[in-house]
Amino acid sequence: MRILIVEDDELVADALRRGLVDAGFVVDRVGSAEDAEVAFSSEEFDLAVVDIGLPRADGLTLVRRMRRAGNATPVLILTARDGLADRVDALDLGADDYLVKPFELPEVAARCRALVRRTRSATSATLHVGSLGLDLASHAATVGGKALELTPREWALLECLALDAGRVVRKERLLRAIGGWDEELTPNAIEVYVSRLRGKLGDGVAIRTVRGLGYRLDDPGA
Repeated sequence: MRILIVEDDELVADALRRGLVDAGFVVDRVGSAEDAEVAFSSEEFDLAVVDIGLPRADGLTLVRRMRRAGNATPVLILTARDGLADRVDALDLGADDYLVKPFELPEVAARCRALVRRTRSATSATLHVGSLGLDLASHAATVGGKALELTPREWALLECLALDAGRVVRKERLLRAIGGWDEELTPNAIEVYVSRLRGKLGDGVAIRTVRGLGYRLDDPGA
């Protein structure tokens, strides 16, 4: 899952980024609403974590502009403002959740996972496709009850496919799920990781190639 942090405080942004990367997310960061709009115009993100107190246009203005432009990316607002009016304003403008500073990184990660699950219509942190089981919180994967040993990128790819199980996921989206701006990956990398996953998954679940489009995770018995 890929997150865009919109935070101008370097220390806060670095701590957030480290915490979310440790929690298994792919994370990019910008320091202003204007830079965030540029990023949204050319990239897709599973979630945006937005500070209200940004220079020039603030975080609430960014959320308003996103929603007016039809950008439905889930938004978690982070702010030092703890007044009821601020929370109401943020939610009414289109934010999906609100967390007051100081915050604990495990809670930020848990809220991020919950918001992404909600947008993918997943009702719990445990996903099942065929004999495949994924625990999104602990990053544990099993097939037929047996644990799978996955690299971080294999996990990110499988998680992305599982959250959209039964639907085609474009190769470009999968590429964004496993690498941020500071990582140089080509579409061929997806083919390599898909091949590795197929070898590890066996017959418990199928990653099907949809030529010209991408890949789809299916229950072989459905």
